[in-house]
Amino acid sequence: MAEIADSGGGGHKGGKKRAKKQSTRIDMTPMVDLAFLLLTFFVLTATFNKPKTMELTFPAPPPPDQKPDEIKKGITFLLSKNDRIFYYEGQFRPVADDKGPATELTELSFDQSSLHKYLTDKNKEMDEKIKALKVKYETNALADTTYKRLVREAKADKNSYTYLIKTDDQATYKNVIDVIDELNYFVVGKYVMVDILKPEFDLVKAKVGTN
Repeated sequence: MAEIADSGGGGHKGGKKRAKKQSTRIDMTPMVDLAFLLLTFFVLTATFNKPKTMELTFPAPPPPDQKPDEIKKGITFLLSKNDRIFYYEGQFRPVADDKGPATELTELSFDQSSLHKYLTDKNKEMDEKIKALKVKYETNALADTTYKRLVREAKADKNSYTYLIKTDDQATYKNVIDVIDELNYFVVGKYVMVDILKPEFDLVKAKVGTN
């Protein structure tokens, strides 16, 4: 608070009364207390940035003497250096057999007209089903628990695709996150990260070269 201090004096000279000299001094103690109170308030009420995490599903490895189960509705993404991304559909076949031809890789890019469009076409049926459920939920035609259950069932439908994400030793984390972001955008419920197979690795290397 401010206070006025009397510097004394006030004698008479020549029959005239001399004005007293006064000085103002501001006491800063209350302001310091207020500053600490405000600081404490903001520290206790502020929300700090929380670390962002992303859930990834890693399947349990099969026993050494057991072959991996065949994924009939599977799409495999293979990521490599320089933002290169390849894919193939169905089971991988290093050579042609009675079940189908040898696997060939098709290249995509991270442009809207490539990977995004590809996923749009592949997930159109499931996307429309989930959007229809959302409309019913927003118009109170479905209870919350019923809506969530039906969405889970739509994602787990046997006719929906399972996406496998694999990388070689030169792929970047950024590209992995970009693929997962696209899958999450389309509410894809089944995607996993698995190790790349040696025949797949060889096909990718043949595509990107050794440089």
